[in-house]
Amino acid sequence: MEDSSSIQKRAAHIKLLLMDCDGVLTDGQVWILENSDDQKTFNVRDGLGLALLHRAGLKSGVISGRTSTALERRARDMGMEFIRQGRQDKITAFEEVLALAGRTEAEVAYVGDDLLDIPLMRRVEFAVAVADASAETKSHAHYVTKAPGGKGAIREVVEIILKTQGRWHDLVASYLK
Repeated sequence: MEDSSSIQKRAAHIKLLLMDCDGVLTDGQVWILENSDDQKTFNVRDGLGLALLHRAGLKSGVISGRTSTALERRARDMGMEFIRQGRQDKITAFEEVLALAGRTEAEVAYVGDDLLDIPLMRRVEFAVAVADASAETKSHAHYVTKAPGGKGAIREVVEIILKTQGRWHDLVASYLK
């Protein structure tokens, strides 16, 4: 993990926030229903954080190894532009998203929690692991969140990015009137 000035330097360039789903947007638990669908729990603070990120003009997306209708619905509700599911080869999905977004690796933050996320974390400007990520994943992170996955970790990352870019205060001010 890097020091705060290094983290701020990395966060200053971010235009696109990408993340895994299970263990990052959720606590990692998956409820398999009788109809073969699944159910997950998402944190509303992460949702508001992503809404603020989008209001600031930044984009977001998810790259997940699993496929889930719950994720599809939540990602759309949160305004995520890029949703790639069922992608064990996350690098190919990542490169597709970069091309569609018109962004370089130097403008991307990625939040992960497990081994499948490490290849992406090694390529982005700002690699983040959630607090309860695997030890190997944490060792490849520039920053490890205080919050565990599904418990506000994405909101924490959004705040770092927006505060570093000087956008947080104005966005929050609209709620304080």
